Amino acid sequence: MSETNGHHEKKRLTNPPPTVDIKIQRREKPDAAAHWETFEIPYRKNLNVISALMEIRKNPVMKDGRPTTPPVWDMSCLEQVCGICTMVIDGRVRQSCSALVDDLLLASGGNTISLKPMSKFPNVRDLRVDRSRMFDHLKQVHAWVELDGTHDLGPGPRMSQETVHERYAYSRCMTCGCCLEACPQYHDGNYVGPQAIVQARLFNMHPSGKMNRDERLEGLMQEDGITNCGNAQNCVQGCPMSIPITRAIYETNREVLIHGLFGWLRK
Repeated sequence: MSETNGHHEKKRLTNPPPTVDIKIQRREKPDAAAHWETFEIPYRKNLNVISALMEIRKNPVMKDGRPTTPPVWDMSCLEQVCGICTMVIDGRVRQSCSALVDDLLLASGGNTISLKPMSKFPNVRDLRVDRSRMFDHLKQVHAWVELDGTHDLGPGPRMSQETVHERYAYSRCMTCGCCLEACPQYHDGNYVGPQAIVQARLFNMHPSGKMNRDERLEGLMQEDGITNCGNAQNCVQGCPMSIPITRAIYETNREVLIHGLFGWLRK
């Protein structure tokens, strides 16, 4: 980054290549062996990875001229909101809709972009993974507020601005899985993961959500709970929404500890 008149100037790709190679790790079905296929597409300004994949899908012929099947991946909003298009791009987990080809080529200095599915979830096919365990962990920590009838209860309880700001940061989680892919402790169901801890913190801070606070904390006290966090802090680096995950883990860990020591007094 260069700085001019106090403003950061973003580096630009000044000499783009005529073509871009997209190297994709593919798998036909869950029990099949993974293999790599390389495709060549014409360079266009402002392409993102999703656009590159759609270009390949129109004519699924590899760089060496061999025809193949169209690559499979997940996408929905294309605005870094839904979180479903997460994949490992050039060795870094991120959203493929916001990963710009120009930036990737500038960072690598070459004309090749590699795409892999996330490794912490079962691979269904190509770049698509089954993220069901993420939602199972949200159920484990009761990551919602119970509906207390459908009648008008009047205005809800007030929250301080400090609480509102902290909760807003946690509410931006889109269950994309980036933090789990980056976390060295998360694998094979041994750890509930930072995303579930963040959501437990979000709903425990809600005045109505506090009704199920103990249930959430007990969900985090299980064998795969919060104590398995190794404080690597990779989750913060990997989060595309800049959520203060370490603060949520710290505050929730303190709640879990107090609940474990004194929770029986409330029963």
